[in-house]
Amino acid sequence: MLKELFPNVNMEDLWTATEETLYMTLISVAGTLILGIILGLLLFLTDRGNLWQNRFINFVTATVVNVFRAIPFIILILLLFPFTDFLIGTIRGWKAALPALIIGAAPFYARLVEIGLKEVDKGVIEAAKSMGAKPHTIIFKVLLPESMPALISGITVTAISLIGYTAMAGIIGAGGLGGDLAYMKGFLRRDFDVVLICTIFVIAIVFVFQLIGDLLSKAVDKR
Repeated sequence: MLKELFPNVNMEDLWTATEETLYMTLISVAGTLILGIILGLLLFLTDRGNLWQNRFINFVTATVVNVFRAIPFIILILLLFPFTDFLIGTIRGWKAALPALIIGAAPFYARLVEIGLKEVDKGVIEAAKSMGAKPHTIIFKVLLPESMPALISGITVTAISLIGYTAMAGIIGAGGLGGDLAYMKGFLRRDFDVVLICTIFVIAIVFVFQLIGDLLSKAVDKR
């Protein structure tokens, strides 16, 4: 039945492309989560009136975040070729796409982290301070736990954006459902059934990520 609906689809290629998309997305989400939280904390904590108030560090961090958010992803891939080659040892394949994916998404997520942290009740922070809590205790016992639903919602949105980025990563032969299978082996060969099945698989992956994100967000939301 599937062969009749999608006569030009090679199932082995489809599963390989799906695995590559999942690998790129999952690893880059993990990297984005770590780097984004670090940048988001710096943006929040060094802002006026917060624990590590420092105008210079806040300005530098905000500038870095804003600059990398402003660079189109396709251009960022090209700009990072020397760094990618140094770090990964190649500029081809799905592994070579990871630096650009993480560096491209982390600044976006950092702003979502900052917004989530700003929503934490100031009274809770002041109460922790009054009890003699140290900065690292406030960060890990108050700020991050209290903002966890927002952080999870933010990384869910970012993960879905990363799935789209993986398609553009096809420019460096990263493989995956978008850049390799849908475009190279589908669109360019005018095999539009290949494009359609790739679209269906990408939508399915997005739905799964969104479902997992929603469930996790509800599970940690104490309100």
